[in-house]
Amino acid sequence: MNRTPSTRLTGMSPQFLVADLDRSIRFYTEQLGFDLDFRYEHFFAGIVRDGHSIHLKLADVPHGEREFRRENEHLDITFTVDDIHTAYNDVRNRSVPVIQPLREMPYGHEFYVSDPDGHILAFVETK
Repeated sequence: MNRTPSTRLTGMSPQFLVADLDRSIRFYTEQLGFDLDFRYEHFFAGIVRDGHSIHLKLADVPHGEREFRRENEHLDITFTVDDIHTAYNDVRNRSVPVIQPLREMPYGHEFYVSDPDGHILAFVETK
């Protein structure tokens, strides 16, 4: 059995369920530096930064799920950056809610922020 796929992945876009699409687009574009890539009708959009994208979909999400994920540091996405200190200062200067301040870990440095819907975004610089 041949386990090598015949096509190459050229991108990946996680989908975040959001309660207010306009609010989420504003957060990601104005506070985290993403660009709006596309918008489909009133319920779906794609944002992009440095060639990496996230899809945003309008939907109802049970409140308890977000709280559980936050309490247990269940990350929704991890961004690897090349200068963690600059990234940390950028989000703090833009009033992005930091839920885990910059810290040193065995694998490098990291911090976590939260979007308006409670998604946990990790920023990591590895050693």
